[in-house]
Amino acid sequence: MKKIDANALDLKDRVVTINRVTKVVKGGRTFRFAALVVVGDEDGHVGAGLGKAAEIPEAIRKGKEDAKKNLIYIEKNNNDSIYHDIIGQFGASRVMMKPAPEGTGVIAGGSMRAVLELAGVRNIVTKSIGSNNKHNVVSATIEGLKQMKTPSQVAKLRGKTVEEIYEA
Repeated sequence: MKKIDANALDLKDRVVTINRVTKVVKGGRTFRFAALVVVGDEDGHVGAGLGKAAEIPEAIRKGKEDAKKNLIYIEKNNNDSIYHDIIGQFGASRVMMKPAPEGTGVIAGGSMRAVLELAGVRNIVTKSIGSNNKHNVVSATIEGLKQMKTPSQVAKLRGKTVEEIYEA
């Protein structure tokens, strides 16, 4: 997989969740924040990252930086959808994604919706199965999108042309 230059892209970001973590110490409680951030250019590039800091804005900034390091690229079909059914897994979370015809929209839950919209997917039907932990759902969605193969990739693997695959 080739490296994607995050600085060359016009990336938008979306904060999926901010988690407040408390540590009890001798002098009282200390609060820290963990921010799960998804970045994408709405044209196939998407990534997710986790940032942790004492202040929320700093945690979000760190999350953005982490997400830029983990960018992936996905191909979309003519309907701005995925090519085939996918099941992505991460931890106890499983997400099922199915291509949809033009005009369907993004039918997905909050954390999965953030990933798909920032990836530029416009028509898709999804279902989250198992754990609905936001970190795991985001990671499962990205893992699923990584698995997707285009018709030309499948044809190359089988040693056939794209037309021969569509005939079968």
